[in-house]
Amino acid sequence: MSQDPTDKKKPTILASRVVAQSRLFTIEAIDLAFSNGARREYERMRGSGRGAVMMVPLIDDQVVLVREYAAGTDSYELGFPKGLIDPGESPEQAADRELKEEIGFGSHELTRLKTLTMAPAYFGSQMTIMLARELYPEVLQGDEPEPLEKVYWPVADMMGLVQQPEFCEARSIAALYLANEMLQREGK
Repeated sequence: MSQDPTDKKKPTILASRVVAQSRLFTIEAIDLAFSNGARREYERMRGSGRGAVMMVPLIDDQVVLVREYAAGTDSYELGFPKGLIDPGESPEQAADRELKEEIGFGSHELTRLKTLTMAPAYFGSQMTIMLARELYPEVLQGDEPEPLEKVYWPVADMMGLVQQPEFCEARSIAALYLANEMLQREGK
């Protein structure tokens, strides 16, 4: 029988210092003391602390994706609309705003599917995945450097996206599985 993870004592942070900083990220070195006496230095990347959202938008039996440039892979990738939560916004407000900015639709029905961590061993960022339904046309100006290409994909073949070479971002794949599971439970 394994130990309840909530009973496990977290390491003590003995010291932390900034080792690098950019406009988007701060990298910290932290000195840790574990409950068994072991000591280690870890590095972690601190984000803005604002969190992010990703939406799986459904309209007319189709999911709406965006094709956009990804600097990390120097390629255009297909994925779901996403963005940071602005100060003072709830995840739902951020999701609705990002939908309007990225695909030109707002949503009357947003359902939280799960909050994911991304590389939690060294990155503290979280992203809330939502299913967006009851879409209506509304456009807000976003901060993208070029217009995002909207791509419509049939809900009936949603899982076929996994076979598409440019649909490879792990967060989008996780969102796809979460949305598909919910739709299957609903019998859709």
